Amino acid sequence: MRDKGPETEIIRLLKAGPGHVSGQGLSRALNVSRTAVWKHIEALRRSGYTIEASPSKGYRLLGPLPFNGIEVSSLLETEFVGRELFFHDEVVSTNSEAFGLARSGAPEGTVVMADSQTGGKGRLGRKWESPAGLNIYLSVILRPPISPEEAHWLTFVAAVAAAEAISVYCPERPVVKWPNDILINGKKAAGILLEMGSEPERVHFVVMGIGVNVNTTRPMFPDCIKNTATSVREANGAEVDRRALAARLLSSVELWYKIYLAEGTVPILSEWKRYFGFEGKEVRVASFDSTIEGVCLGVDETGALLVREPGGIVRRIVAGDMEAASSRCS
Repeated sequence: MRDKGPETEIIRLLKAGPGHVSGQGLSRALNVSRTAVWKHIEALRRSGYTIEASPSKGYRLLGPLPFNGIEVSSLLETEFVGRELFFHDEVVSTNSEAFGLARSGAPEGTVVMADSQTGGKGRLGRKWESPAGLNIYLSVILRPPISPEEAHWLTFVAAVAAAEAISVYCPERPVVKWPNDILINGKKAAGILLEMGSEPERVHFVVMGIGVNVNTTRPMFPDCIKNTATSVREANGAEVDRRALAARLLSSVELWYKIYLAEGTVPILSEWKRYFGFEGKEVRVASFDSTIEGVCLGVDETGALLVREPGGIVRRIVAGDMEAASSRCS
């Protein structure tokens, strides 16, 4: 958990360097015994760090650095998102873990992250491919003072935050696809899944799940999505630091969530439209038991999708699965 682990402080001190940091110096900084310092060093080694120990010099951090909660926490400059951060090497689903924590009273901003998921969830019961060592899988617990009918706006918040964070690493501007995907060069690079605990008139909590394909290369994708999925690495041609991208993503989530709570939907929708890439294009929307095709007219002030059918009728769609009319469903 952020700011609660002496291991985090030890890593910060070792990074500050240069050279070795004495065990006595670490003991004084943490106000613990030399034996306790040694135990924390051993815990850090088990977490993936390579730490050299010299009887005469102390401890020195060697690379490469692992992808874990300590690393992400050390890069965060947020007020509450990630203040409590649970990191797992493997989990069934970060959303499921976060949902359980939320029901148990975890504070707003609590984050669950994992290096891999065995049962990652996408929309409409789809599976989110979640191999280890490559991507970002995280869920944020939020407790907005809103009604369940307003909760869909947090999908827009998440989409803006994800697009903003990814754009830093991509030569091509990311595109948001209504209602919850982030595309790079027309292929899916990130997805959003919101799950909610609520009563008819109030939201108790929302779990905002975000998955980003960071370093997966095309040959690594399963055949079923190889032609429709991409990653940040595929876009920029080089491996991406997952720690930095995860920290930037969480910072963006906090920023846009604060804006939403303080200023409402107008600035969120305005920013979302800057990333929306389907207005004026032919689209197909599968909605419950029907499929609607036509020209996308954008979204209205409530976030509903507007599609003009060939006969001229404009349909207002509040739920569905949209794609370009020329593409096949992934």
